[in-house]
Amino acid sequence: MGALESNRAAWPAEGVIIPIDDVDIRVNGAAHPFHLGEVERAQENWHREIAANPHLFDGRMVLQRALRIEDGRIRGEGHVVPYSTFLWWRKTRAEGAFHLFAMPAILSSDGALILVRMGSHTANPARVYSPSGSLEPEDIVDGCCDIAGNIRREALEETGIDLALATAEPGYHLLHMDRAVTVLRVYRYPETAAALVARVAAHVAGDPEPEIDEAIAVFGPDPDANNYPPFILPILKWLFR
Repeated sequence: MGALESNRAAWPAEGVIIPIDDVDIRVNGAAHPFHLGEVERAQENWHREIAANPHLFDGRMVLQRALRIEDGRIRGEGHVVPYSTFLWWRKTRAEGAFHLFAMPAILSSDGALILVRMGSHTANPARVYSPSGSLEPEDIVDGCCDIAGNIRREALEETGIDLALATAEPGYHLLHMDRAVTVLRVYRYPETAAALVARVAAHVAGDPEPEIDEAIAVFGPDPDANNYPPFILPILKWLFR
């Protein structure tokens, strides 16, 4: 079987949210071609990054080489790369890679979307979006990425909210912008927004190295209400339509 090839020309327009049934991201044990070709420039950029923010950590994550959206699902092939390689790719958005990441849409009983404000020591300081993170080696099970497990782990680590206690809507939704692909799943909680925000505040207070500053309850699609990254804006319109 040949290497997976992307079909980006057949994807929906950027920012359009579509339902998908499944996410199948397989991990190739070889080095990512982008990493091999750009490792020196990535390291030069990394030195600049840590000079500006010494708290950054050059861990490992999965960066996709190819993605296909077809037949109600997304398939992909990824490689484990240093975080420094990803940060360089994020600046270049080179055609040799994609960044697929998953996140929950945590909805309270009174209709709020629970987002988080990232800490100043992170790679996305003060940005407001759903608790989430890139796919990591610990998310790889039998050569494939455990998307649901990644969503639950990241939310639990950042907020203390266990998504296993929520009602998850079946399937996922997807949007893409500038070679970054967001996979979204809706989780509904029986608690109010105030209760969920208070729970996150207690978690942050008890965490010696919290990734986030606070949780924020969002009740509408106003794009200027918080410091949102661009991919959150179509999600807000979709959820509060």
